[in-house]
Order: sequence, then C-alpha cells, then structure tokens
Amino acid sequence: MDDINANFCFPLPRQLQNERVKLVPFLASTHAAAFCAGVEDGIFSYLSFGPLATVDDFISILDTRVRPDPGTAVFAVIDKASGELAGTIGVVNTSTLHLKCEIGFIITLPRFQRTHVTSNAAGLLLHFLLDAPAQGGLGLRRVSWEAVTHNTSSVRAAERLGFRREGVRRWNWVLPESKNEANENGGATRDGDPKPNSLGGDCIMLGLCWDEWEGGVRETVDASMKRSV
Repeated sequence: MDDINANFCFPLPRQLQNERVKLVPFLASTHAAAFCAGVEDGIFSYLSFGPLATVDDFISILDTRVRPDPGTAVFAVIDKASGELAGTIGVVNTSTLHLKCEIGFIITLPRFQRTHVTSNAAGLLLHFLLDAPAQGGLGLRRVSWEAVTHNTSSVRAAERLGFRREGVRRWNWVLPESKNEANENGGATRDGDPKPNSLGGDCIMLGLCWDEWEGGVRETVDASMKRSV
C-alpha cells in the first residue's frame, strides 16, 4: 500500500494549500524519487536518519518509522510556482487523548531554502492542527517543536512562528555516530556506555498552544506567510 499515513490517528485532508504551496500526503511512488534527487548530505546533520544511499533506503525508513505509527504523518510540500517537490513536513507523537502533537520531518530541499516554502508549509500545517473543527482544523490544544540545542536555525524558525521556549531536555537524543562531526557540541559519553561512539544531544523544547494561537499567533503566522520571499 502506497499511503504511508494510512494508520494515522486523525483523518487527513487530501491537500492543504494557499497561493504559494500545497501539502499532500506523502506517497512513496510519487514523491520519494524526487525527494532523494533533491537532497544533499548536509541536510541530514540534525536528523536521526540519512544520508540516503538509494530511494529504497528512504522508502524503508518511511515503512518502518511512519507507516506503523498512528502518531506520525508526513506531507509532501509542493511549490506551486514551479510545481516541484520542495520538501517534507509532518507531525509526530500525536495524541488523540491529550489533543497534542509535535511538528516533525521538516526538510526543505536546498534550492527552496530561504524562500517562502518553509514558512508557508508550516503555517498551513499549524492552521490544520490548531484551528477549531468548525474552521476546518483538528482543534488540537498543543503543538510542540524540538531542536538540538545548537541547531539555532530550527529554533529561530519556530520562534518566528510564535512557538515559545519551554526548557531543555538533557540527553534527549542519541546522535548517530556518522553525525558526530556535525554535532560536535554534543556531550561525550561515559565509560561503559552502550553506544560509546555516538554523541549525546540536549534538545530545546518549544510549544504553541491553542489560546496563544487564538490570541494573536494565528495572525502573526498569516503575516509571515504573506511576506515570505
């Protein structure tokens, strides 16, 4: 089955769009090859997977990490001006019980970085997550954003969208050994550690809640989407 989001715990729309970008559920047969063709190794520095040797490697990641998890869904981001795949964005750790989720799989392909794409994709997704059901959203109460402490660009992106820093989770992530150089500020391990060659990472936790969204952040996000390059 091509739909990697088939087990997601909420119904997903066929698309979310404005005049600049469109989000559609990620389909391996439609989007995986274009994604792999557009990435560069450095884009994976702060991710728990990659670089990708083949398209099949990426599909395997989707099959093991996304398809069986009812709390995870991934969208393909389409740039409407060019019609090209511009990246991915999604949600992880979604809870129907507690009406919350975390933004994840934020990967903007290099040629679309520092353009309108990321702000518009994130804005569309936030509307879907935090708008009330009567407005076409899920009506969640909380959306989180997590970034390794030295991934300052991710933290800044979240703060521009109205997320607030809430604290640091220490030793929150075991970094893949292949990414030690990119994450040289990660903590060293102790003698006898089960993964002695993998650095440890602290993560900055940010959050955006429904009352902040309705109290002015929605308008801030909409303005950001309009003024993006």
